[in-house]
Amino acid sequence: MIKEKKSLTHDAIMKTLDWSYDKALNGGIPGMDTAIELADSYMKKGGSVLDNSTSLIKWQNTKSATSGFLTGLGGIVTLPVAVPANLASVLLVQVRMIAAIAHMGGYDLKDDQVKTFVFTCLAGNSAKEIIKNSGIQFGRKLAISGIKKIPFTIINKINRAVGFRLITKFGGKGIINLGKMVPIAGGILGGTLDAVSTNIIGKTAQKLFIDGSLIQKNNDSTIIDI
Repeated sequence: MIKEKKSLTHDAIMKTLDWSYDKALNGGIPGMDTAIELADSYMKKGGSVLDNSTSLIKWQNTKSATSGFLTGLGGIVTLPVAVPANLASVLLVQVRMIAAIAHMGGYDLKDDQVKTFVFTCLAGNSAKEIIKNSGIQFGRKLAISGIKKIPFTIINKINRAVGFRLITKFGGKGIINLGKMVPIAGGILGGTLDAVSTNIIGKTAQKLFIDGSLIQKNNDSTIIDI
């Protein structure tokens, strides 16, 4: 039996992202480390930050390929908004991965500005465009010292753009369809798409928080000091 599709609103997306970030930062999902614990476990292995974050992304790709692995856990079933569990679980995995990469890059996950840029990475290849359209430009990289200076009017603008981008992304793939005629086959296909998406998102996070290549400018005259 095929169940009806549930509409996905901007408010529902943002509440799900806030829930995911809280769980990623403070824990509460059985058997899941926080983003900081996850980052520290990879940093202990030695090597460069870039190499360690790449290893983290590869492992998270595997997690996302089994997008139902969190479904049914206590934290998922108590999700405060009515979104499909498979969507919530994938977003949680991806948000935690991005937050871990941001922590590896030296960013304070308790800052609201950092939280917004973690969400921005979920837009994948569209993240650079969202940042550009927000009206701010950075120099060689997203400066840790300067990120707190970004006005909250800009932060809210970015959050709004990310929310609408995710509605388009998930709605277009039919992920918010709560029922499937062939759940096993559907799960395999969905997992493959989730893994590809997670890899792109992880690479975007690296470019933003680690090497700064996402927002590098070739012409210094375009840089706005924040």
